[in-house]
Amino acid sequence: KNGKEILLYSRNGLSFQKTYPIVFDQLKNIKADATLDGEIVVLNDEGKPDFQFLQHYSENQNRPIQYYIFDLLELNGKDTTALPLIERKELLQKIIPENPVLKYSDHIPEKGKSFFRVSEEQDLEGIMAKKIDSKYYPGKRTTDWLKIKNHKTAEALIAGYTPPEGSRKYFGSLILALKEGNKFIYAGNMGTGFNQQSLKELYDLLQPLVQRESPFEEKINLPAGSQGTDS
Repeated sequence: KNGKEILLYSRNGLSFQKTYPIVFDQLKNIKADATLDGEIVVLNDEGKPDFQFLQHYSENQNRPIQYYIFDLLELNGKDTTALPLIERKELLQKIIPENPVLKYSDHIPEKGKSFFRVSEEQDLEGIMAKKIDSKYYPGKRTTDWLKIKNHKTAEALIAGYTPPEGSRKYFGSLILALKEGNKFIYAGNMGTGFNQQSLKELYDLLQPLVQRESPFEEKINLPAGSQGTDS
């Protein structure tokens, strides 16, 4: 946010202005100029984040949506990425207004194991563990931040892929499916965890399998900004 100019976009550079218009509009309530990092969630009937509702928000706009803001990269023209995490969050908390959509993502110091057990009891995806003095490295993954998941898995099939966006090559995300009998059920997209080498390797493996007909019986409404290619 810079004055009246607001940009809301994904890690791949896709604009989310029209995808999540409520979040975009509420960002006007932040008085400071700032570059923020956070995660958008859409809640189910139990008040828990639901990835499918998020992926298909255009069909679920009656669901509560929230933007949990967990980091501050720039404040009023000053780069804050070199500050320790705890200092960045102290500055961040001061500029997030009381708001039904914008939420300051709080933290639990030291009690990581107890916090993880609570996430298991609440049937949540897991927790993020971050070093309190860690810096922010744009575009890089480090062991200073760890995603610790509850070990619940499901086997999914690769049903296709979307075209690449921005500077990314080969494909944008994989289109996943679950198989029920002889029918394929759309299970969402997955585009993280790849580097240039693994993108190319997987893309090359998929090329001999590409076909014109979709494996799904019904039309799949992919997230905004993507277009499917079946494989």
